Amino acid sequence: MMFTDRTDAGQQLAEALRHLAREDPVVLGLPRGGVPVAFQVARALGAPLDVIVVRKLGVPSHRELGFGAIGEGGVRVISDDIVRLSRVGHEDLAAVERAETAALAGQARRFRGDRPRVPLDGRSVIVVDDGIATGATAAAACEVVRAQGAARVVLAVPVAPPDAVARLRIQADEVVCLSTPRAFRAVGEWYQDFAQTPDEEVLALLAQATGGAVTRPPARASEVVVHADGVRLAGDLTLPAGAGAVVMFAHGSGSSRHSPRNRSVAATLNLAGLGTLLFDLLTPAEETERANVFDIETLGRRLADATRWLQHLRSVPIGYFGASTGAAAALWAAGSADADIGALVSRGGRPDLAGPRLADVRAPTLLIVGGLDTTVLGLNQQAQRKLRCENRLDIIPGATHLFEEPGTLDEVAALARDWFTKHLVTRAR
Repeated sequence: MMFTDRTDAGQQLAEALRHLAREDPVVLGLPRGGVPVAFQVARALGAPLDVIVVRKLGVPSHRELGFGAIGEGGVRVISDDIVRLSRVGHEDLAAVERAETAALAGQARRFRGDRPRVPLDGRSVIVVDDGIATGATAAAACEVVRAQGAARVVLAVPVAPPDAVARLRIQADEVVCLSTPRAFRAVGEWYQDFAQTPDEEVLALLAQATGGAVTRPPARASEVVVHADGVRLAGDLTLPAGAGAVVMFAHGSGSSRHSPRNRSVAATLNLAGLGTLLFDLLTPAEETERANVFDIETLGRRLADATRWLQHLRSVPIGYFGASTGAAAALWAAGSADADIGALVSRGGRPDLAGPRLADVRAPTLLIVGGLDTTVLGLNQQAQRKLRCENRLDIIPGATHLFEEPGTLDEVAALARDWFTKHLVTRAR
């Protein structure tokens, strides 16, 4: 079973949970990806929606092995057997608990703010995630929910491997899973769109579910065909209501408009009211030739041509977001004599590959690099010295080239959002 996206998965999951509506349940989504799924379930059942913030306590030498879990309200669930068998000193285990307690408090503040938790005492509780791989986090969530007073715990997910579902039936009173494929490698392979869920989307859905003000609903992408440099390029154009500017994404080597990292950043920009255009700079046939992804002049020329196409379609300020070699293409296009680009952001980019065009860029430029991506950081520092426009280099500590570390891509998205809001939205007004 394939799901279009988390909204589709939530709607299908809600149908399988209709029998629980008579129990007056509470629906809890595991942030971040579980919340869009849980939102659809809660809406269909007419149930209150909240987040379930838990942290698994992993044995220091084997983090996947949990010796317990903690949740809000001081809930602490510890497995004495695993503590004993791990043969890890109490001080080391206490250090893990202190670190996870701090992380838990930060997550709770981010997703709940001053809003109190929905009471669970004596209630039926449906714990929802977008899928399960190992099941460790889901198991911890079930334990925490039960410790918080739930009378009945139902775990509901769109997809999970059969062995994980079997194990979780011990933790939950009922497990509802729409698909249990045996050939299971990762949750994302069962979704057509599995872009990361930004914090802003979680907050917007929670606000909508609790009757709070939502500044703008999540926007839908429309498939478009971009005409550039004599070729037709597939793209996804998202225009939130009242969008006063559009950011064009230039993808890096080996990537495409389906890049989960760029789609996650785009979702954050959409929630801030910015339009986005994610499109492929190369045709499928051209992508098979590795040399094409490093042909910066061709990529830059196509981006510039696609920009003119978009300007005819939508007369608003335009920005560029480039990743890896796509950042070089964005700088090359922004450095052309007739370029009219309002702002540019590079994520883990190779601005050095734009060569002499760097000195001609006039758009305010933000370079974002991971602190552990030392080679690319050096190249960005060299390129920054050649820029004559307003510019800034932001280094995200603990991040590698792909920003796969927890929270680092969210930092990228927030920095990009603020940069484009400052330079594009102000310009639009």
